[in-house]
Amino acid sequence: MGIEAINPANGKTIRQYEEMSRAAQIEAIEGAHEAHLAWRKESFATRANLMREAGRLLRERAREFGKLAAEEMGKPIKDGIAEAQKCATACDFYAENAEKFLAHQIVEDGARKSFVAFQPIGVVLAVMPWNFPFWQVLRFAAPALMAGNAGILKHASNVPGCAMALEDIFRDAGFPKNLFRTLLVSSRAVDSIIEHPLVRAVTLTGSTPAGRAVASKAGERLKKTVLELGGSDGYLILDNSDLAFAAAAAAKGRLVNAGQSCIAAKRFIVLEHLREKFEELLVENMRSYKMGDPMEETTQVGPMARHDLRDELHQQVVDSLAKGARCLTGGVIPDNEGAFYPPTVLTNVKKGMPAYDDEFFGPVASVISAKNIEEAIFICNDTVFGLGGGVFTPDLALGEKLAVEEIEAGCVFVNSTVVSDTRLPFGGIKESGYGRELSSYGMLEFVNIKTVVVAKHGT
Repeated sequence: MGIEAINPANGKTIRQYEEMSRAAQIEAIEGAHEAHLAWRKESFATRANLMREAGRLLRERAREFGKLAAEEMGKPIKDGIAEAQKCATACDFYAENAEKFLAHQIVEDGARKSFVAFQPIGVVLAVMPWNFPFWQVLRFAAPALMAGNAGILKHASNVPGCAMALEDIFRDAGFPKNLFRTLLVSSRAVDSIIEHPLVRAVTLTGSTPAGRAVASKAGERLKKTVLELGGSDGYLILDNSDLAFAAAAAAKGRLVNAGQSCIAAKRFIVLEHLREKFEELLVENMRSYKMGDPMEETTQVGPMARHDLRDELHQQVVDSLAKGARCLTGGVIPDNEGAFYPPTVLTNVKKGMPAYDDEFFGPVASVISAKNIEEAIFICNDTVFGLGGGVFTPDLALGEKLAVEEIEAGCVFVNSTVVSDTRLPFGGIKESGYGRELSSYGMLEFVNIKTVVVAKHGT
């Protein structure tokens, strides 16, 4: 069975790839392990030089990468270019900081010499999604490789060209042969890859059901996992907020990558007396975004990644409307080719509707009214997810207090929407997963945190 890349803007097949055999998968895993055994002994300076070269190549090939993402999953080309450039910053960050992050930590315990050492664990399997086909991979690969590990990538089946381009980056940068490998396989192969004894850990970004399946299989083999799963980020719009500012930020946060982002702003919880004006401004902003051909530089919202995902999103909208929600704009599948869905705003959203309870992985915003701050906090936390969220308020002390003490999420932003930053840890709680990516915390996920005690010999 082959792997097929299909352009979601027109439904045409771009290219077909042959799926790797089980024998080829095993050969790649064993090759990655052998490469790791030598790589773990290389100096940080050597690793850093190669990682900086990977960053240079990412910048050099940014337009090529942007075109690949536009063709395979519909991301506007300018956004794909920016994504490749962001990947380069991750390469530079870990090249600069890995040695410091993994330096021995001395523990004073009297007469003995005691310290904590950080050692690589081996081959790390990454099961990655299509929505940020480069960034999701680099934010795992850069720290993992700089720590001395090897990487095996099982990318989403609809972005095989992006997956192979990433393998090319590490090879062309001069990393050891087989240290980073892409496995062109379907999701059916993941269990057997996890079971291989040389695969020591797994990181997955994807849906909550996929996370459960991978965690269960890895748990059987006592292998560590880091899971970054779904999200339904809630944002509180509070008294005295600049509603024009909040609505513009809300639309931008909701429409990033056509709304196909785990940390895209999704639910806007507005104090009742502000709701009507906020809705008016939000609709105006959502309508202003240009939807169209992702290869056009002026396009802001491309197609969704696949037709079936578009149709599932539309059914969520239809089901919410049937339960009493109202559509203020959008909500109709365009009469043209491609997996397009218009920027959509739903209001009168209540518990029991998909727009309240479920993740909307597309360009649909839910507006939920609250009588007061207490109810707004309750609604924000009344979800199985806990990835991101935020507060819009001119009272910065209040915003910080709510972010720290009240909102249940791994990332909370005040007066802006959540974005990932190489310098800051990223991850969620509840059904949004566990573990952290990025910063020093992400690097420490896939190392052996080893206690070493050196005592005097003899009497």
